[in-house]
Amino acid sequence: MPSSAIFRALPSVRTEASRLRCCRFLFAALAPAFAPLSAAAVEPPVIPVGTDAYLQWARWSAQRIGVRAYMRSTYDRRGGNEGADASHFLYQVADDFNVTLDVAGPGVLYFARYNHWHGSPWHYEVDGADHLVRETGTADPVNAKKTLPETTFLPAALFPEPLTWTWSTTKGADLMWVPLPFEKSFRMAYSRTRYGTGYYIYHQFVPGAPLSRPIKAWDARTPPERAVLDLIRRAGTDLVPRADSEEGRRLGLRASTGTVTLPAHGAVTVAELTQAPSTVRALEFSVPREQAIAFGRANLRLTWDARAEPSVAAPVALFYGAGTLFNRTNREYLVKAFPVFIRSTEQRVHLACFFPMPFWKSARVELLNPTDVSLSDIQWSVRTEPCAEPANQLSYFHATYRDYPQPELGQDLVLLDTRATEGGGDWAGHFVGTSFIFSHRAVLTTLEGDPRFFFDDSQSPQAYGTGTEEWAGGGDYWGGQNMTLPFAGHPVGARNAADAKNEEDKIQSGYRFLLADLMPFGKNARICLEHGGENESTEHYETVAYWYGRPGATLVKTDALKIGDAASEAAHRYASPEASDPYEIVSRYEWGPDTYNPKEKKAGNAAPAPGVTTTLTDLFPAHLDRGRKTTGTSEFTLRLDPRNLGVMLRRKLDYALPNQRAEISVADDPGGEWRPAGVWYLAGSNTCVYSNPPGELGATEHRAQTSNRRFRDDEFLLPRALTTGRSAIRVRLKFTPANIPLFPGRPLDEQAWSEIRYDAYCWLLP
Repeated sequence: MPSSAIFRALPSVRTEASRLRCCRFLFAALAPAFAPLSAAAVEPPVIPVGTDAYLQWARWSAQRIGVRAYMRSTYDRRGGNEGADASHFLYQVADDFNVTLDVAGPGVLYFARYNHWHGSPWHYEVDGADHLVRETGTADPVNAKKTLPETTFLPAALFPEPLTWTWSTTKGADLMWVPLPFEKSFRMAYSRTRYGTGYYIYHQFVPGAPLSRPIKAWDARTPPERAVLDLIRRAGTDLVPRADSEEGRRLGLRASTGTVTLPAHGAVTVAELTQAPSTVRALEFSVPREQAIAFGRANLRLTWDARAEPSVAAPVALFYGAGTLFNRTNREYLVKAFPVFIRSTEQRVHLACFFPMPFWKSARVELLNPTDVSLSDIQWSVRTEPCAEPANQLSYFHATYRDYPQPELGQDLVLLDTRATEGGGDWAGHFVGTSFIFSHRAVLTTLEGDPRFFFDDSQSPQAYGTGTEEWAGGGDYWGGQNMTLPFAGHPVGARNAADAKNEEDKIQSGYRFLLADLMPFGKNARICLEHGGENESTEHYETVAYWYGRPGATLVKTDALKIGDAASEAAHRYASPEASDPYEIVSRYEWGPDTYNPKEKKAGNAAPAPGVTTTLTDLFPAHLDRGRKTTGTSEFTLRLDPRNLGVMLRRKLDYALPNQRAEISVADDPGGEWRPAGVWYLAGSNTCVYSNPPGELGATEHRAQTSNRRFRDDEFLLPRALTTGRSAIRVRLKFTPANIPLFPGRPLDEQAWSEIRYDAYCWLLP
């Protein structure tokens, strides 16, 4: 029985403990067969998909080989903050069908965020079948805030809490975490365009990758499994059995506990764990309430397998999801998230973390005190369980801390760059969230900054959001209020400086955790956040990026074809009979505002600090490149690593040509039979439609906007059956125009396939 079959069977087992027992039993029964693989597997781990991505949360650390995550949104295409990054549509089919997301091929939509009810009814078009999703504020959007104390997604049975939340709980946003699989295509459109903000996270998979269940298109009839809802409702409670419970004994859980004193400006080793290989399943602390704020400033360090640098090195409060442990309203839960919580009782503050954290030799837990205050009666507990999975299928857990007391004008904050983290080099894993302080002065306007995430050498952000509070599950700065949900929150911070009770109360923080919607990478990750609407804010940021990763690459570049370069075209036997002659393009990628001009500073944004120049120009200068375009076919040969577990093609293109679509075929090289590999489709262009009428029920507008960012990198996943075992393949692209006008009545723009460069990346086991 292959290991993939084991995990495909797990969804039918209802509880996590039962699933883990099932795994252990099967691994034990198959021990002789697996003995040669005890140190390394020869097949990639099974990828939890759909609701399995929640139910199998204990496998959070498993490598996701053959998965790509993308985050699209309604961001201002010109790099600014127009309409607060709302209402920029790929194209309009009709006044009540304004498209924000358009994807070809199989995948799963894991998350969608909207500002209040804006845009509703939303069209969810799955494999060509249109389904309307509403929010109860849709019926009377003008008066919804006054007349509706609570709202829900509709149909309510298909979109229940805690997989969805609306603005009445989040203080500004409608959030949807119900997995929506699609086999051929997915398209999202807004019926109304006023303040139509949104961002969406979806996954696509190498065909043939081992999935926990087949991708079957969402039928708009079947609600999420009760087991998933019950699991997420347990956020804020102990998710892992106690070691001395019957379940804990069956799972082999071990507990280490103790009490330590942390001297002023001193350090203490909390625990040295040497029973290995093991996985830390729970890491908890408890302190007297009067010491909570000072304890939150202490630093937590976790070092795996005696590595040269700790993989977790962050302030305690921020690591557990809050910028401070000051509890302004004496709430029971400061943070009530799924992987972490901060809970207060009358006498103590309890902090718990349930991120699975595997290690293979040892683990060290330390606390460092940067303050003048000695801390006593710090109670701690660590629960571990034996780790049965092959070492090369799992990753270390990391929490990377960055401090930005003075953000650089015009430049994104870099929350994580794995190329310069823990010794640098290549890392393979996945990004799973952030906890961040965005102001120490109760200034909320800095939240206009957009998230931009880059993976595996891509020059285009695979993830581009609409703002910082949207990333953390809010809208309109949460109305200045606090909220805490399983995967997003704004746990601390007064509405403004005048309302703050003390300096701690001015600390503003948010968090966002990724489970089903995690973002894999096979070589490197660069997680960036804009500060202010145009990188002009001077607020003091502190950030923690949570990620899983192990040294070495699982995504390796094996070849590159430069179009327009005669030598490269000849070496790859490039042939494109209908292609244009090479032409030059001078343009940019989407990296934020090109320049900073204080005369055009948006109202409400912080002014530059004294002494800081405000005459920056050409923050991201345009550059020249050459490429071709075709309305026919292109063929070329690419070198592969025959050990590959699937291949990702990346194309640099001219995004001025809209809705580029091509049918992809692959043949063995030389002389193989052509076999279909799917459709490569990139919706939209650097010209979008901006429709943001002044009234809630304002008529749809048809305003074309063209940005100066024509360069884009785009990706296509080749089926494993067409690439594994081959050292070279022949690729054919046949242009098949989408012929979608920007909006009804506008002449069709030029239709063609653009190619500037092709890169081949092979997935390999670590």
